[in-house]
Amino acid sequence: MGKTDDRMKEALVRQKSELPSADADVSAFLEKARSIKPQPGSDGRLIFALDATMSRQPTWDQACHIQAEMFQEAGSIGGLNIKLVFFRGFGECRASRWFNSSDDLARAMSRISCQGGRTQIRKVLTAALEAADREKIAALVYVGDCMEEDVDLLCDKAGQLGLLGVPMFLFQEGRDPVAEKAFREMARLTKGAYCPFDAGAARQLAELLKAVAVFASGGRSALHALEKRGGQGARLLLQQLPPKS
Repeated sequence: MGKTDDRMKEALVRQKSELPSADADVSAFLEKARSIKPQPGSDGRLIFALDATMSRQPTWDQACHIQAEMFQEAGSIGGLNIKLVFFRGFGECRASRWFNSSDDLARAMSRISCQGGRTQIRKVLTAALEAADREKIAALVYVGDCMEEDVDLLCDKAGQLGLLGVPMFLFQEGRDPVAEKAFREMARLTKGAYCPFDAGAARQLAELLKAVAVFASGGRSALHALEKRGGQGARLLLQQLPPKS
């Protein structure tokens, strides 16, 4: 039994050493974001989509504060316009007008409470496609923790966004394997990026979202400048994530 236990311990140590670190996740995300160029004429238009089901309340509260930092960071480059899209409850999915003020967006978000329900990511993608048909969109940000839909239908919508030149930046709270697989594929189809973040790590999410806001406003060169100013500080807050299921 002693030798068997030793072999098991060695295997666990070896497996742990092979796990992707959170630092590597953020580095890969930023590297991917730097390689993407927003569409000319998109003028900092960013769709900010959030899962507002009951499990998302803490992250929704964080996002209300984080969005002000997104506006502030992007404002030094060329400004930001955000359309909020969210879903919650039984079949409810709504898209706001375009906001160019963090105060106006904060007021709108403060009036929304999270409600129990299943994911409606397909409706989010439909709203994004409708917006992209009317005007050029720099990027779509999505923040969520799970996926309870037909992944093929989601990927069909994501592929349409990709054809319109709208990259998706998908941020997953936790490591639900079904959601991770779907989010990674949607990022690939739109030539966007995927990154997980830890539950409750508001600073981490803030740094990642600011990076996308800067991308929407100024593209790759602006992201590079943000990184030089210390924009990768989010990784200092990341810890080792659990292995994929």
